[in-house]
Amino acid sequence: MKAIIPVAGAGTRLRPHTYTQPKPLIPVAGKTIISFIIDSLVEVGVDEFVFIIGYMGEKIKNFVEENYPNLKTEFVTQNARLGSAHAIWTAREVIKDAEEIFIMFGDTIVDVDLKKILDDPHSCLGIKKVNDPREFGVVELDSDHFVKRVVEKPNIPKSNLAMVGLYKIKEVKLLLEVIHSNIEKELLTHGEHQLTDAIMRMIDAGTKFSTVGVDNWFDCGKKEVLLETNEVLLDREGYASDDLPPFDKSIIIHPVSIGKNCNIQNSIVGPYVTIGNNTSINNAIISSSIIGSYASIQEVVLRNSLVGSDASIKGINQSLNIGDNTEIDFS
Repeated sequence: MKAIIPVAGAGTRLRPHTYTQPKPLIPVAGKTIISFIIDSLVEVGVDEFVFIIGYMGEKIKNFVEENYPNLKTEFVTQNARLGSAHAIWTAREVIKDAEEIFIMFGDTIVDVDLKKILDDPHSCLGIKKVNDPREFGVVELDSDHFVKRVVEKPNIPKSNLAMVGLYKIKEVKLLLEVIHSNIEKELLTHGEHQLTDAIMRMIDAGTKFSTVGVDNWFDCGKKEVLLETNEVLLDREGYASDDLPPFDKSIIIHPVSIGKNCNIQNSIVGPYVTIGNNTSINNAIISSSIIGSYASIQEVVLRNSLVGSDASIKGINQSLNIGDNTEIDFS
């Protein structure tokens, strides 16, 4: 089993953070997004990984090789971002002989029984019911609960079952054949070569796809979703820091994840705050936020904020002489 992790996207919805950091390396609850993906797959026995890199791909390659030195890894560069199917086609030479592959997009954190997907005798898709399926690839099931149709971002959805970026493909040769055919014929959906279209052609050719529902699905492409994911994970066992050193004249409101060698003074931190390593916080109040490593935060109140590594924020230190019956609003 080879895991294919496409991570070539530019992460435009998370700018300005993704001007300097690829989206899969953004931290959530003390771990990078890509670490959640790798760790979950390693836990179920996957040890061969193909990373499809592009935008700032060297940073992703360096991170994986440094933090997962025992993995069998290959890195393939997708120079032109022409869609999800094109990303898989870019890696065709390293996956063409695989008996089966597992595709998991590098900006998604999911709660799912991966072993159930891997043990399924058929090719399999991860799905989740959503309120507005028009923004996703949509799955329609037949009477036997196999997939009969998949459509990418339909204007009038006939189902509320969305694909969540998890695909186990047993018919690897057929997948590559239909992707190649679609690329040669320049068959595009929403301007790109979609993996959804390739799967539909496989279904038309007789491939059976089963489905497995995911419990939670976090598409970490937006600031709001990142912060929501951070809160959900910090509430779970094993993510929040539970053995913190004393911080000078500061109050820590759990749950929080605070990295190594942080200097926190005269501050209130938490709840739901993730802080990277070697960050300095002084005279600040921070809640429901993610702060990168080597950042400096002074004399500010932050909530629902995403602050990158090496960032520096300093507020206004005021000295006031206020008379009776006065109201001042600094909001």
